[in-house]
Amino acid sequence: MSDRELLAQGEDILSREALYIDMRRWEEWIALYHEDAIFWAPAWRNDEELTENVKREISLFYFESRAGIEDRVWRIETKKAPALWPLARTTHVIANPIFETPPSETEMTIHSAWTCHTYSLRDRSQHAFFGRYEHDFKKFDGAWRITRKKVILMNDYIPAVIDVFCV
Repeated sequence: MSDRELLAQGEDILSREALYIDMRRWEEWIALYHEDAIFWAPAWRNDEELTENVKREISLFYFESRAGIEDRVWRIETKKAPALWPLARTTHVIANPIFETPPSETEMTIHSAWTCHTYSLRDRSQHAFFGRYEHDFKKFDGAWRITRKKVILMNDYIPAVIDVFCV
């Protein structure tokens, strides 16, 4: 399979992830992740450097497996995260996906840019979060699954509520 075909398959998963989050199709979103998937959004240590050590430095989000994502979705669905309600409307845009290292038939890493526009029903405010993604994919039983998602939030002054569905 060519790099172009592999990139198209990865782009399809990225687009589905954005759609499922925006449509609140939580189970389908979670199903894109492998059970051992890491979901990480490091914080900025200073103006130039991101944090690197999840055990010793602050992260915006860190889930060391899909179970962490599932727990967060459970809190959202059961309204156990009251600061989120009513849930903001979102629209994700993913752009410029590339391989920085050559992919294989069973593993690939895609770097991309993203924007998430949010609209708060609580105060009728709008905000746009944006940054870069790194997604690692691996094939399991013939299907691609996300094994790692790193979210680099470029505008880390957060004037609105932020959660996993906003990045």
